[in-house]
Amino acid sequence: MIQAIVLDIEGTTCPIDFVSHTLFPFAQKNLSEALKQRSIDAEIDSLVIESISEWISDPDPTSQIMLEQTTHTPPSTSEVGDYLQHLIQSDKKSPALKELQGIIWKQGYASGELKSSLFEDVHPQLDLWKHNGLILAVYSSGSIQAQKLLYRHTSEGDLTDLFSYWFDTRTGPKLVQQSYETIAEKLGLPVDQVLFVSDHPGECDAARQSGMSTAFCLREGNPHQNAGNHILIQRLSDVDLDSINASENQQS
Repeated sequence: MIQAIVLDIEGTTCPIDFVSHTLFPFAQKNLSEALKQRSIDAEIDSLVIESISEWISDPDPTSQIMLEQTTHTPPSTSEVGDYLQHLIQSDKKSPALKELQGIIWKQGYASGELKSSLFEDVHPQLDLWKHNGLILAVYSSGSIQAQKLLYRHTSEGDLTDLFSYWFDTRTGPKLVQQSYETIAEKLGLPVDQVLFVSDHPGECDAARQSGMSTAFCLREGNPHQNAGNHILIQRLSDVDLDSINASENQQS
């Protein structure tokens, strides 16, 4: 019996274009200015130090060449900014960068420059699931701060109260089975009582390997088109919990 639903964001509840064409460019444009606040902002200073540590251990050849070419030890704030811009342009994942992006987006949401966009079916379905007693959680590669900002500043208002748990890649990589086992443990549920919904087949595969039920979300414009052996949905309302529960009962 499914007791909790864990949802990806990009391509599942929020259009990919909003993330790639709005959020990422906004963070990229404002990164340098945010880093300048290092001297007066302890959180940003800590993230710059974390970025340097990540840079040193980054196996990417371009990253290592950039590190060798720095003129300061440790690298200056400006040099760290160049490295982070490299990560953005090459679409590399970095926990420190994700946190910095979250700080920048927070400022953008607060100023009104940013307003998040969700698929029109998302809010009513979240309301229905919550009303029916299901536990709702988010698992996204964006930081938890960024996740909460996105759901707090939607065109339909603040939706954060609909979710009970938030997970990002500090819980574990999204393509690794152990991450989903950890999530189920933090939810306080057996893995077979959790449904994971994502637009990425590799994430669905990892969740399935952990024992979770899975649904592959195919939205217009999503890069991944093949659901593999996962339940295919195009809207959250396509999720048939009765069918999923019946299937799980037959397998057990």
